[in-house]
Amino acid sequence: MAPLLKVENLRTVFGSVVAVDDVSFEVRKGETLGLVGESGSGKSVTAFSIIRLVQEPGRIVGGKIFFQGRDLLALPEHEMREVRGAGIGFVFQEPMAALNPVMRVGAHIAEALMVHGLASRSEARARAIDLLRAVRIVDAEKRVDDYPHQLSGGMRQRVMMAIALACKPPLVIADEPTTALDVTVQAQILDLLRDMKREFDLSLLLITHDFGVIAETADRVAVMHRGKIVEQGAVRDILRNPQHPYTKGLLASIPGGEPGTRLRGVAI
Repeated sequence: MAPLLKVENLRTVFGSVVAVDDVSFEVRKGETLGLVGESGSGKSVTAFSIIRLVQEPGRIVGGKIFFQGRDLLALPEHEMREVRGAGIGFVFQEPMAALNPVMRVGAHIAEALMVHGLASRSEARARAIDLLRAVRIVDAEKRVDDYPHQLSGGMRQRVMMAIALACKPPLVIADEPTTALDVTVQAQILDLLRDMKREFDLSLLLITHDFGVIAETADRVAVMHRGKIVEQGAVRDILRNPQHPYTKGLLASIPGGEPGTRLRGVAI
């Protein structure tokens, strides 16, 4: 069976700086692929390249991105707009930056539905409430009229997930979905991602710097370093027997040794 998403030799630059360098990987139907690496390794630029939202002066200068058999880099922009949301949902790293502060959260979800012709204005509010319930927001009937600043960080991230799921896309890209959340809320968001993947029959590209998140959530992992994929494979295999020095360094730097022992840095 052909993969749902196949990235081939992707190359994205910012002026003379190569941010994504000959990157190739695939996401199969029903699986979670974790893309892991330290900050600045090119993970988020890869994600934004897939949905063609790289900000200037960034440019995609090479490669192919096949989604459901179509090369996204060859699509005209009006067709690409149909792919965003309806084909590929996106959970942004910073909800407060992604959400319009003067729009109620229900209006954000309703807009996603109406843009893709999946609900009328009168239907969209009821659908928005249903989606807020699906992502476990208590009192969804009241919260649908809240503004983003009235919600906690974890609730805003749930709203982002509701928007991403609104059009029932086959693929969701989650860019550092647990960043800046406390440990308890992180665990809740990861549980929710797993539940939503099962309930909505999703494939998931999960971007993170945290190998612990990968171990709990992903089926396969691709390790990114300085714009390149240096190693990829089944999560269990990579955790048990990493081959690349950078992967070994990432795993060795995870806290968990005896109290008082020094943390190891990644020296690559």
